[in-house]
Amino acid sequence: MKRLAYRSSALPTNLDGFYVEISAAGSRADIVLDRSPLNAMSISQHQQIQAVIEALDMDPAVHVIVLRSSGDHFSSGIGKVESGHASTENTSMLALALSAPSRCSKPVIAANRGYCFGSAFELSLACDFRIATETTLYALPAQHTGQILGFDSVTRLHGMIGTGRTRDIIMRSRVIDGMKAYDWGIATEFAVDNDLEDVTDALVRELFTSSPSGSRAMKKLLNGVEETSFGSEAFIPAGNLEAMSA
Repeated sequence: MKRLAYRSSALPTNLDGFYVEISAAGSRADIVLDRSPLNAMSISQHQQIQAVIEALDMDPAVHVIVLRSSGDHFSSGIGKVESGHASTENTSMLALALSAPSRCSKPVIAANRGYCFGSAFELSLACDFRIATETTLYALPAQHTGQILGFDSVTRLHGMIGTGRTRDIIMRSRVIDGMKAYDWGIATEFAVDNDLEDVTDALVRELFTSSPSGSRAMKKLLNGVEETSFGSEAFIPAGNLEAMSA
């Protein structure tokens, strides 16, 4: 792959804690988290990733997007200090950024190894596919960091694993390993950690066999089914929304 910092003037010029790789054929784009040692994230980084995903979505040459990381951990998420100073405006902007993979018309894969906590987990939940390994640990430690979980993230998790397990993960800040995540339906594939890249590559090749227009149509259909099944913020009483952001 060739490593690019950005491909369009519409993209940010100084990427914050990640880089972008485009395959030689241009049909695969990788967004690689790269801030050692734990790939901790920031609100500005999430906004930049959103901008990159939106630009790649507009690029007709790109068919599949992969979110992955350098090092042993996907990401520890947004740090406690930044989470503790989240304003209502920042929370709304972050929620929009975290849903970028879901809004993208192209397939988005999250290759998760090691820590996948907080906002990194929410970002992965918005992807179409999550590949976990025996090293993967998922958690939403919002109560410990002061971060407000996005409604869309909670809805996605609930749709995957149901009410009881969603409460268990969120209210107890429970850590779920990769195998349990696969058993519960959070991860769509499980791989031995040493094989994560190979399994990701195999999934990308499989997705390449579908026509781009067919993939877009199917994702639009599935997103519509999800919205119909679980509703949206527009159908939640205002008092409930206030309680969620309190």
